[in-house]
Amino acid sequence: MIRRVWPLVAAAIALGIDAYVVAGVLPSIADSLATTVAVIGLGVTAFTAAYAVAGPLLSGRLAQGSTARALLIALGVFNLGNLITVLAPGVGTFLASRVVAGAGAGMLTAIATATAASMVTDRERGRAMATVTFGLSTGTVAGVPLGMLIGESWGWRWTMALVVAVGVLSMTALAARAHTLPPLPMTDGAPAFAVLRSGKTSAGIVAAFLLGVASLGLYTYLLPMADSRGLQDWGFALVWAWGIGGVAGAALIGKPLDRYGPRVLLLVLPAVLSASFATVWLSSAPALWLTAAATWGAAGWASVPTLQQALTQDRPAQAMPVIAFQMAAMYLGSAAGAALGSSLLSEGVNSVDLAGLALLPAGLATILTCWIGAKAQPARTRETVRVQAREPAGCASR
Repeated sequence: MIRRVWPLVAAAIALGIDAYVVAGVLPSIADSLATTVAVIGLGVTAFTAAYAVAGPLLSGRLAQGSTARALLIALGVFNLGNLITVLAPGVGTFLASRVVAGAGAGMLTAIATATAASMVTDRERGRAMATVTFGLSTGTVAGVPLGMLIGESWGWRWTMALVVAVGVLSMTALAARAHTLPPLPMTDGAPAFAVLRSGKTSAGIVAAFLLGVASLGLYTYLLPMADSRGLQDWGFALVWAWGIGGVAGAALIGKPLDRYGPRVLLLVLPAVLSASFATVWLSSAPALWLTAAATWGAAGWASVPTLQQALTQDRPAQAMPVIAFQMAAMYLGSAAGAALGSSLLSEGVNSVDLAGLALLPAGLATILTCWIGAKAQPARTRETVRVQAREPAGCASR
């Protein structure tokens, strides 16, 4: 049944590309639109802000009724924003287009992940949500370098055209499988912010923000950190080690998540992430840096579906707003981490010391995820309940 989720992966790949590809072609966009890199950089901020607002506030309303219609509308808004970016004649249109694309991305992430979880049995929920995260990580890892290469060869507009092309392909795949998409479990009309009344959910959203600051925010400075350790010749290999680790982490976490539940993983993954940062901070050996980069990517991306499972396993009707807030917090954390890193570097902090400073948000996130894990329902308990509900009474007593 897990194969039914794959049409959603194409949409996630487009999102993964779009969330980061603009940062790679900022100079060429600035030259083309006769402005500065700083002004074009506001496009990344506009995308992230719209993502953070639209996901929690609009995804639930959009998903009422037909799931296929909601996905196609969200993806249509996302594609429209990127198409306007391709054709943007000036800075104002460019910035407005990033708001539209970000709004579509925010709605699409929440709806697609909740849809994936609802398309499978309870014992496959982890793999389903991890599959969507796999699409996000693959888009980031493979799509961003490809987009930068296209931008260098043919111009940044063709880079954005790549995002549109992937988005259109995913719309076609979803339209073809529209009849297989189940209606999503919905709340009783409560506003999206009502999920924040749960202490566990609020802690999970804060943890997602802190992990975004530590993992994705620090990734922005991977190459400068390598340069400060005399590893500039290893930069390309380190970027790909991080990316391959991220794709592998997202691809492989689903089965252990379904088998063992999120409790232990909520402790292990942030701890592995912290160990990776410590290795980068304290070591200058290329082999250790490659290993740390790979485990950093794997633990960072694997923590996304793990946290989703922990926050939604006992409240499927609230999965969409919870996931929307979680993903919005993660991307906001990424932007905040990158901005904080820039500020610290401008104050004279050595770039490699950013890895040491990242231990603080990673450690705080670990405390929160451990607390969330302690409250999570063990996988064995869930499986026992499921089996006992299916078996005759006599079988349960054997």
